[in-house]
Amino acid sequence: MPYYGVVVHHSACYAINGKGYDFFIAKSGAIIPSSEQTDPLYIHICLEGDFSQPRNEWTPMQKEQMFILNKLVLRLAHLNDFQPQDIFPHSNSCPGPIFPWSQLVISPEDRYH
Repeated sequence: MPYYGVVVHHSACYAINGKGYDFFIAKSGAIIPSSEQTDPLYIHICLEGDFSQPRNEWTPMQKEQMFILNKLVLRLAHLNDFQPQDIFPHSNSCPGPIFPWSQLVISPEDRYH
């Protein structure tokens, strides 16, 4: 069955169904895959950190983490035949109200802006 897209979480949020996530992106940019599928309809990606707390600016590591998320979503979309723009928050509070959605400029041409 094909996936419908990606659901984004942050580590300050509880894991879904107690199973965790399909991929975890550490603050360092390391991608840690799960050993088992979380959801048959969506791929769940968790970013290490708390995107509910205000901040003055994004650190270089946080910017790198967003870049890695972009690249991972592009690759997963290509492999699983969904649009890379099919990316959704887990809930209103996860990945948090200050999550930088505007930085997720995902282009099927594999461009990062």
